[in-house]
Amino acid sequence: MRHVLLAAAAATIALAPDQLPAQEAPPRAIRRDIPMSNAIRRAHATGTRDSTGRPGRNYWQLRTDYAITVRVDTATSRLFGRGTVTVINQSPDSLRALRLRLDPNIFRPRTPHAAPSTPAEETDGMVITRLAVAGAEVPTTPAPGAGGRGGRGGAPGGAPSLSASGLQSTNGVINLAAPVPPRGTVTVDIDWNHKLPGGPGAGHRMTQRWGDTLYQPTQWFPRIAKYDDLFGWDTEIYLGPSEFYNNFGRFDVRIDAPAGWLVSATGVLQNPQEVLTPTARERLASVLRSDEIVTIVGDAEVGPGRATATGTNGRLVWHYVADTVNDFAWATAKKFNWQATRANIPGKGYVPVHQFFQPGNANAFRDALQISRHALEFYSALWFPYEFPQLTLQDGPSAGMEYPMVINSNRGAADHETAHMWWPMVVGNNETRWGWMDEGFNQYMNILSDAHAAGRLPVLDGLGQSYGRRNGDENEAALMWNANYGGPAGYSYQTYSKTPLMLSMLGGIFGDEEVQRAHREFGLAWRFKHPSPWDWMFSMERSLGADLGWFWNTWLFSNEATHHALEHVRTVDGRSTFTVRHHGQMPAPIHLRVQLAAQGPAVRVPPGARTVGPLEYELTWPVEIWFDGRRSHSITLDFGGRAVQQVTLDPHARVPDRDPSDNVWPRTTGTR
Repeated sequence: MRHVLLAAAAATIALAPDQLPAQEAPPRAIRRDIPMSNAIRRAHATGTRDSTGRPGRNYWQLRTDYAITVRVDTATSRLFGRGTVTVINQSPDSLRALRLRLDPNIFRPRTPHAAPSTPAEETDGMVITRLAVAGAEVPTTPAPGAGGRGGRGGAPGGAPSLSASGLQSTNGVINLAAPVPPRGTVTVDIDWNHKLPGGPGAGHRMTQRWGDTLYQPTQWFPRIAKYDDLFGWDTEIYLGPSEFYNNFGRFDVRIDAPAGWLVSATGVLQNPQEVLTPTARERLASVLRSDEIVTIVGDAEVGPGRATATGTNGRLVWHYVADTVNDFAWATAKKFNWQATRANIPGKGYVPVHQFFQPGNANAFRDALQISRHALEFYSALWFPYEFPQLTLQDGPSAGMEYPMVINSNRGAADHETAHMWWPMVVGNNETRWGWMDEGFNQYMNILSDAHAAGRLPVLDGLGQSYGRRNGDENEAALMWNANYGGPAGYSYQTYSKTPLMLSMLGGIFGDEEVQRAHREFGLAWRFKHPSPWDWMFSMERSLGADLGWFWNTWLFSNEATHHALEHVRTVDGRSTFTVRHHGQMPAPIHLRVQLAAQGPAVRVPPGARTVGPLEYELTWPVEIWFDGRRSHSITLDFGGRAVQQVTLDPHARVPDRDPSDNVWPRTTGTR
């Protein structure tokens, strides 16, 4: 595909080598294709993905359904769980092994973790007391010398036997005696327990309780790791900062907690008549009737018979079910306030929005429901309707974290965490490897939501230009570098900050609304599936009608910038000639704003020029002018002899530039 970047101006454009300085930098090699890894080439060859950016005709993904019963023991701050996972192998491969994600093992001594994540306390990790596959018991202590298999389709050599290894790491392996065939199903039964860490940890998910009165479990159950068409089994260990890549499936979870303790969770409560008081049930039934904030359980309602039903033997079992989600989170506290309201989802109707918080934190939650309601409604209109039946905000130490239908957040991050219900809770990006497709997309959409909530237009100008001030930092990892290894100095920038800058420049080329439309089409195509960066790149190209290899190469696969300038300006008889020079490696369209003098001959506006104000026009030259490797381009402007008063290069500050002061003529501090 060829593309025209806006409308090319019809002003006289001519390359003038004689005007260039003697010491001209060597030509650039402009790479215009998209680098393809072996994994994405294989996916295209097998038809699981294709160059349209949509799932291919042979796309597949595993499904994992969980049935779990878990008990929280407040005396020891320990969870005791029992679960059955049904693994549905929708791949064309025979699975000779299964991989387990055992994240609580990050709290074991000497388990690797990455800064700035610091566990709150050391524990004995996830203790697996029983493991069975299809009813056959698996030894949980590996035989001496036993190694872990579990690559794509298993490992060769030796008679297969049922065994497990790596159960004390965050990525364990079950070697199967008989493979799970394509389209086959197998069940895995696991009994486990682990202590929820408390204390002064640093980083998300590193502290999961306040004393023995509030518990906020995260990554609390053994999960079947992701197996996909790109890499086979996900073998990444859990290091702390990077997040997750999970299968979609159904969760049927029963949580056994002390009577009087409220329990919030992913999914829909199945047994309110067993765990709630009649008063709480009546209040809960009224939530969808108005936009008011309804208090389900208030300050004075504490303990069995007041906050909850009385229970049996001092305990209650809360039953939650969630379908087609990629994780499950919950919280419980001896004293929670429970409030709720509704959000009106375009094209869907009302869904409840809940918040559970300790009374002492009421101020932090004072308008959290309203912020979350706005986010649900705004992002539903921006992308696609909210897919889940409810949303819950949970108080606790692991603040600023998201799971399907659950955000561990107060008002401070309510918009940001709610946005994650689109990425990655529906569009299942691999957060561990490509965190920018999760947090980076989120940071961009937060800019739009914040502006909408304030009743103003979003400000995306300046973001792309600002990357020029970061460009060249040796600590910066390219966006396509594995986020799990971004390092303490680079992870935050690589995962969170850079993507909005990239989308700012893309919006400067095509228009922000066009970029958002293209992104919406990508999201719709990949709902409840697992896209890669290549799927996003190809999808955006298809939607925007452009070949953007030059753009992806510089923004995703390198750390280059444009660093452009206006030079050698000369005006003769109302015709202004000047040079645009690129000092950096990134090509970019030339976008100029021209202000004409108030007096002079009648203005003749060149075709393609856009009027933006009195005697003020914008013109664009497409990026293709740089594809022959040149670093300088000479331009002559003729507006019918009317003198040019001022010229600004990149007037919306969307292109990465280290020194914007040389983008304006005449110079305010002297001409270069």
